[in-house]
Amino acid sequence: MTDFQILKRLYKDYTKKHLKKIILALLLSVMVAGSTSSIAYLLDPAIKEIFIKKDQTMILIIPILIVIAFATKGLSLYVAKTTMIGVSEEVRKDVQVQMLNNLIDADTKLIDNKHTGKFISNITNDVAHLTNLISTAILNIFKDTLTLIGLLSVMFFQNWELSLIAIIMIPLASFAARSLGKRITKVSFEQMEWAGVLSSYLIDMFKNHKLIKIFQKEIYEKNRAEIFLDKVKEKGKKMAIVFVRASPIMEIMTGIIIAILIYYSGKLVMNDEIEISNFFSFLAAMMLAYQPVRSLATLNIVINQGLTSSKRILPIIDEKSKLKSSKDDKELKLKNGDIEFKNIEFSYNSDNENDEAKKIVTLKNINLKMMGGKMTSLVGQSGSGKSTILNLIPRIYDADLGDITIDSQSIYKTKLKSLRNNISFVSQDTNLFDDTIKNNIAYADMDATDEEIYNAAKLSYASEFIDKLENKYDTKIGENGIRLSGGEKQRLSIARAILKKSKIILLDEATSSLDAETEDKIQKAISFLTKDRTTIVIAHRLSTILNSNKIYVIDSGAVVAEGNHQELMNTSSIYKNFYNKQIKV
Repeated sequence: MTDFQILKRLYKDYTKKHLKKIILALLLSVMVAGSTSSIAYLLDPAIKEIFIKKDQTMILIIPILIVIAFATKGLSLYVAKTTMIGVSEEVRKDVQVQMLNNLIDADTKLIDNKHTGKFISNITNDVAHLTNLISTAILNIFKDTLTLIGLLSVMFFQNWELSLIAIIMIPLASFAARSLGKRITKVSFEQMEWAGVLSSYLIDMFKNHKLIKIFQKEIYEKNRAEIFLDKVKEKGKKMAIVFVRASPIMEIMTGIIIAILIYYSGKLVMNDEIEISNFFSFLAAMMLAYQPVRSLATLNIVINQGLTSSKRILPIIDEKSKLKSSKDDKELKLKNGDIEFKNIEFSYNSDNENDEAKKIVTLKNINLKMMGGKMTSLVGQSGSGKSTILNLIPRIYDADLGDITIDSQSIYKTKLKSLRNNISFVSQDTNLFDDTIKNNIAYADMDATDEEIYNAAKLSYASEFIDKLENKYDTKIGENGIRLSGGEKQRLSIARAILKKSKIILLDEATSSLDAETEDKIQKAISFLTKDRTTIVIAHRLSTILNSNKIYVIDSGAVVAEGNHQELMNTSSIYKNFYNKQIKV
């Protein structure tokens, strides 16, 4: 996408709806330009009428006019800036809402392939540069251009020869700004990249703070933090230096131009070709023109930063879900809850999605039948593809080939909302919000009554520890339930699933890493949750699945054995090996 296309897109999608406010700000810019020009012009009659002619009437009128000009300039500029700030903040919100909405709807693959910190940097730092482009660039282009035109008009009115000398500064400043703009674009991109890296590191550090202490890596992490911060500092410093590099260039050029003007105008005054009042009015106009010239000269830096950020933001907004959908998709109608995998193949891309050679095959020709209202278990080594099979049922991912049906209805021809309404998921990696216990349980059904929430907690044995807490159900549990034990978090997750009342239950290592007493309670809660429901279980602990109606042994992305426990003990060496290691003493 070219820079022009990006600007066109930003106007069409974000600024066009605020056009009336932008036009108001531009009209106020005309007043700013006019009042600034009038300030310079009024110096001519002020000197001529007050200091030379000593006119008693003008000694009162001209100061009043100057006050009015300054007040008009100040108030107009204030209203114009606040109007554009309002527009830019509206645009910021619109962009961030679109980004967040798209990330919430996005395929899990997109989220998995990029660190959370970089997304946060996109939503904060990049959007800030984009809104700065709108709030600063649009207003300054019109305000400073009009002000410059007004001041140049005053200068030419006072003396056209001096004006021709003065305007030499404008193309020189533009040339200097162009070269600085190229440099700032590169540095700005590097600075934003490292801001994303720093955000990623900070998230990892806070998430793993216990790990840091257990392995006594405080010094290592302090050194790492300093390296990241040093990189960000260097990039920020470099960018700031490039920004201020315009100042000495402009100051030197201005000094040279003023020196030439004083010399040349001195000659004109001595020859009576220009009056002192004309010269001071001209000089004031030229000095006031310094600010808009400098602003316009460095404006391309702000524009380049905004465009660079847009190139990182717009792809996120434009990212479309790769999950197949059609307007002809139908509501899922559950009867028995039978699930069948038919010749399923699945792969994911390790790097470049368009590079076929980078594809890693996870599942190969998977055929499974999971009976409705019964428990089906998946057994296999870590990385064998069990979790991927589970994720395909609620369409966290879509299979590359084959079909999955529920009661003979293809999930790929079913409305996604309808499908997921009928599925609950409980994992060993319990996901909770930094909110109250009550709200975490109610996340499954926002319309649930307090009684339903309390009942779900009771059935999951969560009420046992909730009732002992000072604030009970209103207790804040911290980031991802940090204030709770693993078993307590697991019970909240089960309570949430119970509240949803789904007919299909997916359990992924739901009882791993728990003590015997807690595991017993969770097993009882799971027994209630899964009663007469279609249940698919992943468990390394074979003791939890011995009574499964059907067990599939998965190895390297393929089904290598199936049957109940006793059948597999007789027919599958892989399963028997698992069993002997865990159960048999």
